Amino acid sequence: MSLLTVNNVSLKGVAACVPINVYSNLNYSHVTQEERELFIKTTGIKERRVAKEGMSTSDLCYEPAKQLIEKLNWNKEDIDIVIMITQSPDYFIPGSAIILQHKLGLNKSCLAFDINLGCSGYVYGLYVLGNLLSSGQLKKGLLLAGDKSTVSAAFTDKSAYPLFGDAGSATALEFDESAKTMYFNLASDGSGKDAINIEHGGSRNGIQKDTFDLIEIEPGIAREKRHLKLNGIEIFNFALREVSPNVNELYSKANQTIGDTDYFVFHQANKLINESVRKKLKITDVSKVLYSLEKYGNTSSASIPLTMITEASDTLTTKNSKLCLCGFGVGYSWGSALIDTKPFICLPLIEL
Repeated sequence: MSLLTVNNVSLKGVAACVPINVYSNLNYSHVTQEERELFIKTTGIKERRVAKEGMSTSDLCYEPAKQLIEKLNWNKEDIDIVIMITQSPDYFIPGSAIILQHKLGLNKSCLAFDINLGCSGYVYGLYVLGNLLSSGQLKKGLLLAGDKSTVSAAFTDKSAYPLFGDAGSATALEFDESAKTMYFNLASDGSGKDAINIEHGGSRNGIQKDTFDLIEIEPGIAREKRHLKLNGIEIFNFALREVSPNVNELYSKANQTIGDTDYFVFHQANKLINESVRKKLKITDVSKVLYSLEKYGNTSSASIPLTMITEASDTLTTKNSKLCLCGFGVGYSWGSALIDTKPFICLPLIEL
């Protein structure tokens, strides 16, 4: 790895949004009561937020972006770039970032594009947006990250359906020559493409005669080929194999130590995976490891900003903080970041 850095960029604000509809996994009728309780104990996911029909990922990102712009008192004409991280865009085309550029009332000179990434997407997005701002040619930017993951999970698939919640987020970054260096370690391995996959609906397989056939994989797991499929064992092994070495390598190259960090904000995969990663990293102060998955589940690329504002806003809005962010999942794709922040705006969670 060559250490990746971003200079001259500061984090100014974070906002997140979830649907108002709460779904309790204790009510997941596809499995027995005993299985529900075991699932909650193992994954830590008790509740999730589920978007209603017709509500899109861009809807979940629009409101936090709108409110964050207002709270920062940013002039919309000064926003130079919008990047959208999502794997559940409103449409195949056009990109959701371009839709939101118009809906937010931003200038036509504003750059706007999507990045197709899931659970690692927030960390990747910070690096991409930060790099584009670091030269000073662009001054202000918005990173929008979110997914309506529940639209692709089959109710009859106990391996996926109770894991995911819907959420969107907005993060404001600004050119700032006084900002401390951000450090990144990003990686990918396409050999894991089948571990988290939606087989039909894209340009390779499209919609075929058997796309909507319900196929029983094993007891409790039945889905169509347009639904998300997960290989839990492979995903778990990937996380244990790659995540902690990636984080440790970043600390080493950045000449920092885990003890320097105020908060660890990992992608909210599930409790079993995240706690295994924490133990491999030898993080003994569990109060520094933030969790939001009990109430919101796995919210894909929105999970890191959602966790920051729901679990640490009192500190992040009032004190300088050292953060370790880490995302990992579909792709495979993973990455970590070390960021020093001054007090920044954390809006209260928005319910849509």
